Amino acid sequence: MRFRPCIDIHNGKVKQIIGGTLRDEGDMARENFVSGWDAGYYAKIYQADGLTGGHVILLNPTSSPYYEQTRKQALCALAAYPGGLQLGGGVNPENAAAFLDAGASHVIVTSYVFRDGQVYYKNLERLVREVGKSHLVLDLSCRKKDGDWYVVTDRWQKFTQVRLEERTLDELSGFCDEFLVHAADVEGKSSGIAPEVAELLGNWGKCPVTYAGGVGSFEDLQALRKAGQDRVDVTVGSALDLFGGPLSYRKIVEYFR
Repeated sequence: MRFRPCIDIHNGKVKQIIGGTLRDEGDMARENFVSGWDAGYYAKIYQADGLTGGHVILLNPTSSPYYEQTRKQALCALAAYPGGLQLGGGVNPENAAAFLDAGASHVIVTSYVFRDGQVYYKNLERLVREVGKSHLVLDLSCRKKDGDWYVVTDRWQKFTQVRLEERTLDELSGFCDEFLVHAADVEGKSSGIAPEVAELLGNWGKCPVTYAGGVGSFEDLQALRKAGQDRVDVTVGSALDLFGGPLSYRKIVEYFR
């Protein structure tokens, strides 16, 4: 289990938001924190602490008037810590290689590989040809519906028909180096993890997986370690004092060391 840092960018600023409130219409989201620092500031902190495999997420669609500001912030982070961060948000075969050239170790993809609620393997295979399996992370972020967890796309707004289950992980692991899974219903709430998601990921455990969502205390980290059988990496966002929360970033770093 490793700590994976994050930099979420929305409307051109580093933010922490409540995931389930994100809306493309009007570029709206309920905010927990808006930083006065640029993304490069956070990237340099992570670099100084030797943290790798963190993710930079662009939370505006390419159609947004804020997208270019958000993209510039992302490029700022990649330039500050080349090779140390992954990048996701609006990634497709036309821009994926450019983000890798700008310093991303991996690109993170969700929406491009789904069509009509299903995995669109033609697009997935095209991405693999473009960047290589070793540079691709699939984001299988999920929300709960009718008792099951389903993959959601388009910044967690659209349900697919794909259940988050071991069969899905088995099928898709042949196309990527890692998975990133936000439990979007608890994302940004710092009110506890989604244990069912953590248990599923820990039981599977066949390639690196990062869990995000709901961590608000060291007790939550212990719960995730237990549920994920020490196999699941973790991101902590809104709860960190770096982003206005109560948890000490420095103590988190030391905890994982």
